[in-house]
Amino acid sequence: MRSILILIILSILTLLSSCRKDFVFEPSKGNLEFSKDTVYLDTVFTNIGSSTYTLKVYNKSSSDIKIPKIQLGKGSSSKYRMMIDGMEGVDEDNSGHGDGKIFNNVELLANDSLYVFIETTADVASANQTDFLYTDQIKFDIGSNLQTVELVTLIQDAIFLYPQKFVDANTNEITYESLPLGNESIYGFILDHNDHNDEYIWTKNKPYVIYGYAGVPEGETLNVEAGARIYFHANSGIIVGSGGSLKINGTVSSTEALENEVIFEGDRLEPEYADVPGQWGLIWLSQGSVNNQINHLTLKNATVGILVGDVENTTNTTLKIDNSQIYNASNIGILARTAKIEGTNLVINSAGQASLACTEGGSYFFKHCTFNNDWASSKQMAVLISNYRTEDNVTFPIPLNQAEFDNCIIYGSNQVEVFLDKINGANFNYQFNNCLVKFNDSGTLLATNSLYDEIRNQQNGNIKNKNPNFLNRNKNKLNIDATSAAFAKGNSLYFVPFDILGVARTLPPDMGAYQNAPFPE
Repeated sequence: MRSILILIILSILTLLSSCRKDFVFEPSKGNLEFSKDTVYLDTVFTNIGSSTYTLKVYNKSSSDIKIPKIQLGKGSSSKYRMMIDGMEGVDEDNSGHGDGKIFNNVELLANDSLYVFIETTADVASANQTDFLYTDQIKFDIGSNLQTVELVTLIQDAIFLYPQKFVDANTNEITYESLPLGNESIYGFILDHNDHNDEYIWTKNKPYVIYGYAGVPEGETLNVEAGARIYFHANSGIIVGSGGSLKINGTVSSTEALENEVIFEGDRLEPEYADVPGQWGLIWLSQGSVNNQINHLTLKNATVGILVGDVENTTNTTLKIDNSQIYNASNIGILARTAKIEGTNLVINSAGQASLACTEGGSYFFKHCTFNNDWASSKQMAVLISNYRTEDNVTFPIPLNQAEFDNCIIYGSNQVEVFLDKINGANFNYQFNNCLVKFNDSGTLLATNSLYDEIRNQQNGNIKNKNPNFLNRNKNKLNIDATSAAFAKGNSLYFVPFDILGVARTLPPDMGAYQNAPFPE
């Protein structure tokens, strides 16, 4: 038995030794293949790092090869950097880490592949001054076996606004400018008339990139001119203090580029971030801010689009908002707390909790607006209205002086898209006139709630549970055509002459922010 066991072990060892093959790497012959011949790194702001992009390199031969050199065409001066299969390249400055520019003797097994990860941090001065493209190439091998892959990125110059850094001369401790927020403070800064040709006037000449919260104090007005593009870093936004004002002065655009629209969005420019909610903070029109006016603003991908007022509000914070769009807020599109808002041709689409929340009383008037919410949640809603505040588990009634919706569309993916949250002890005045409302209360606790009677019974020209037939809700295109249930169902008493796109309305008007038009093929 023992001799049989020994024979088996010897046989296994012989088999293993006969299968062993030492790797012998041959020089590359210039027959590499690539997942793409040009790597386009999406637009970046000057001196702000890009995302990481991937190139895959294939050795489809039957030989193990060694690539003598892989390097960037501009060598160590290139604004690009690479990592190849976890390697950082040649250590040119003796720092112990490669700089991602040059790699020697890279091995690649037969019928195998390797990954090249590519990033860039470049300034506009490095780019071609006619098209602001910064280019380079990755060179594989040398001499007659040379193969290349092109690298291209657009560098966009910008004005950067951010809190100042302070260094204590004695301790070298670093602190940053901040804004007071009750008993706390928030990472932010007060705008300055003496910097950047007056930081209280944002123009279309260059985009603005905001780090932290830009503060507008008492007696000051932030004016944002038509065509301005504002990009907010994570946890950034605008705070308009008591006695301060925000005026956004966009105008009608004639092309899909929205050349005259003011656009607020996050500072990640890559296409995959185009519709990602919650990339930045909010626009906060805080307690006592006055005469806030917004026209032709597109705001997207914030946490809260616009917060009007706050829990300590004793004076109605005012906002007039027209011809504007708010998309993809991770929490709420517009959150109002004891505020006064007038809105026409306003579109809010898709929010984690509510597209529009008129809370803690106040006064609200909306004409020809479209509020839709298709967020994937059973608790989301298009419109929420309440007349109280809860603080430390104590509820305080606050008068809702008026919440009026005229010729509006209130719709979404849930069965009920409007929620009226009333408590006794304060006024709760509201009215829906000639609105299309998603309200299927069958089998819900709202089925016997008299607050909803004018919607439930389709009084005042209201329509319930009819399809507005939006062009494409997922792409924030809430346009309608003649097949919409909102077509010609508005009331001329609440007529607004032009729609959000500047198209003249006809009589009887359509409900919502858009005048009907044929959908494109």
